[in-house]
Amino acid sequence: MGQPILTVENIRVRYSGLPVLHGISIRLDAGETVCVVGANGAGKSTLLRAVMGTQKAFEGRICFRGREIQRLRTEEIVRLGIVYVPEEKMLFKPLSVAENIRLGAFVLKDRPQIEKNLDFVYHLFPRLRERHDQAVSTLSGGEQQMVAIGRGLMSGPKVLMLDEPSLGLAPILVDEVLDTVRQLKQKGISILLVEQNVREALDLADRGYVMQTGRIVEEGNGKELLESNRVRKAFLGI
Repeated sequence: MGQPILTVENIRVRYSGLPVLHGISIRLDAGETVCVVGANGAGKSTLLRAVMGTQKAFEGRICFRGREIQRLRTEEIVRLGIVYVPEEKMLFKPLSVAENIRLGAFVLKDRPQIEKNLDFVYHLFPRLRERHDQAVSTLSGGEQQMVAIGRGLMSGPKVLMLDEPSLGLAPILVDEVLDTVRQLKQKGISILLVEQNVREALDLADRGYVMQTGRIVEEGNGKELLESNRVRKAFLGI
């Protein structure tokens, strides 16, 4: 077990007064990739939004590097070093690729650092460098996902939370996006990943959690969960 960078302790979240998360606890260690899997409606995205402060937990603690953050505003959480790439991508379609990516650096004032981070994104996604002047609306779904991840990387996050990055993509693009996650993992970024491609996600993750109706029902390393009867039956069709 390494040094925790992010801990979620017994959080409970409501939507319109109805309980959605029922005492969720997870841990992400520095440099680790942790995957959260579960059926639609299990509460996976709600968990990420609670960490980000866009959905408030009414009970429990969320700590980043030992500091409680559950009462902070989202902008403050980004400044600390946590970034969330939502399933919806939330791109500004009329703007160019470069303009969209640079929006992720809004918390930075250091111009050379911004250019260094942009160069890192273009190194990771050479296709985006080629298309930097194009409107995002002209890109394929896979390229738009690259823009969303690139924008998330622009602030130099310590924790990157990815919500269904391969959703709706063709199989060849799914492999490409998950290979990007693998590259980021190799660079030492701590990653919290929600992903529908359970086998591939658990294969690249160090550890994983299985969510069911707002609760963690199983946890373990990727290999253990791939061999779990619950995961095999529910997600792998075995």
